[in-house]
Amino acid sequence: MFRSGFLQLALVAMFVLPAAQAEPKVLRYAFRVAETGFDPAQISDGYSKSVAAGIFDSPLQFEYLAKPAKLRPATLVAMPEVSADFKTLTFELQPGIFFSDDPAFKGKPRELTAADYVYSIKRHYDPRWKSPNLYLLENVKILGLSELRRELQAAKKPFDYARPVAGLKQLDRYRFQVQLGVGDPRFINQFADAGFLGAVAHEVVDLYGDKIMEHPVGTNAWRLAEWRRSSRIVLEKNPNFRKVLYAEQPPEGDAALSAQAASLQGRRLPLVDRVEIAIIEESQPRWLSFLSSEADVIEEVPADFATIAMPNNKLAPNLAKRGIQMIRYARADVAFSYFNMLDPVVGGYQPAQVALRRAISLATDLDKEIRLPRRGQAIPSQGPIAPGTFGYDPQFKSEMSEFNLPKAKALLDMYGYVDRDGDGWRDLPDGSPLLIEYATQPDSQSRLLTELWQKNMAAINLRITFKTAKWPENLKAANAGKLMMWGVSWVATAPDGDTFLALGDGGAKGQANKSRFDLPAFNELYKQQKAMANGPERQAVMNEAQKLLVAYMPYKLHVHRIFTDMAQPWVIGYSRNVFLRDFWKYVDIDEAALKRQGS
Repeated sequence: MFRSGFLQLALVAMFVLPAAQAEPKVLRYAFRVAETGFDPAQISDGYSKSVAAGIFDSPLQFEYLAKPAKLRPATLVAMPEVSADFKTLTFELQPGIFFSDDPAFKGKPRELTAADYVYSIKRHYDPRWKSPNLYLLENVKILGLSELRRELQAAKKPFDYARPVAGLKQLDRYRFQVQLGVGDPRFINQFADAGFLGAVAHEVVDLYGDKIMEHPVGTNAWRLAEWRRSSRIVLEKNPNFRKVLYAEQPPEGDAALSAQAASLQGRRLPLVDRVEIAIIEESQPRWLSFLSSEADVIEEVPADFATIAMPNNKLAPNLAKRGIQMIRYARADVAFSYFNMLDPVVGGYQPAQVALRRAISLATDLDKEIRLPRRGQAIPSQGPIAPGTFGYDPQFKSEMSEFNLPKAKALLDMYGYVDRDGDGWRDLPDGSPLLIEYATQPDSQSRLLTELWQKNMAAINLRITFKTAKWPENLKAANAGKLMMWGVSWVATAPDGDTFLALGDGGAKGQANKSRFDLPAFNELYKQQKAMANGPERQAVMNEAQKLLVAYMPYKLHVHRIFTDMAQPWVIGYSRNVFLRDFWKYVDIDEAALKRQGS
């Protein structure tokens, strides 16, 4: 009977299965900036980290729909044990989590263990990888690791991963412990950033070596199926991904999202089979690809089209009629232009050098920047800390947002930045030419911003030129300290303002701190607030730190951006959590609605 029944089932499967197989569900998406690679030990840009976060697993994650932000276990059995002084964190992993298949594992299943997290943390200390995020670990002083790094560097020896250190221990196969020299109540948030502390297997690094940026292998929902640098990224469902069911709970007040989330409850993640990401740097083709239904989601509707897509910040009637979904939110970021503090023209701490940077800031018309290039999709920055994070004080006001041409000119005159050769442009106090070089990108919004820079600087007789390159090239040059000025943004990965103050921390020079600002008074305030519990006392210290950044002006802080995302009517469950990068596994495609659109 068993053989006969089995044969009948097999025959049915031969004829029925091919016809029953559904087309893979595909989520189509676009980045407006090119990626750099996918190794958590080497990346710092948000686009690369978004992809890495879909491939690698950090121990924790932020809930997708929770507001305010809320942490939960990702690969752990429960939230970590944290000591009362915040100096000891103990993690226990779920057994039975496996890496995506890769030749590095020689055809054998490879389970995630505590040793993988220990190894992945140590990689940031290995000088070979030049981790741009090392400062986040050195700030809290994981016991013994910085000392080991310095010892081996001095001896010109490779990093010794096998050397035990007091601050990072594998307790058993599934447990590891981190011990800090500085108690930081918020350090736990770093363990929700898979683009930073995602688990990497040593076998993969051993096999691919310096090409590890091209070969991400993790335990999360996705695997890298295709990559054409700066052009196209394709992620496919990781067949080894553990069983995780949709259990997201949206906040009250959003009836449409609540209904969509209810329809997804109990479904196995990820909900789609494939994510196709195009790199479209220009605003117009990115917007048109969404309008023509070639993209399912557009993150940050380009400011160029804001008045058409959302007049008065409301969804345009023609888009509403199509069933387009609109999600508007503060990004928890700051857009700024940094001054290289080591540059002989715009850097330095002497009064004349500070006066030059302050004059440039005072000549920057933020109202016009928000109104024209940014089309009203931003608010002016008073300090670096963004809305939506602890430390943002809506009552904090500063010179950072002031536009005052007479004051700017008076500062320049006072400190000897005058036209000495009669050509109409100001010179340096020693009489040599004064030329500012600003790095930028070839996209349309960058061009509008540089046009405004040109007008602003001409208004105070400062000569400025622009050096245009692709974003990854500028990032590489910035990390090497080769740019005089560059305009970028900094995005929070957790609901805390510490990451914005890190922009001025001397210990993060060349990492978060691209300006290479290093002021002992600021460094002390940064260290002080890091160890404090949230409350008025910490807020006061953070405000003092912000005042020093305003006074010395290593950054011209421009705006905090307001983003608007849109999703096609067939996208189910889309929302935006600015602290969670890999939303792709939580959204579904209504194939019937998609077919109706195409018919």
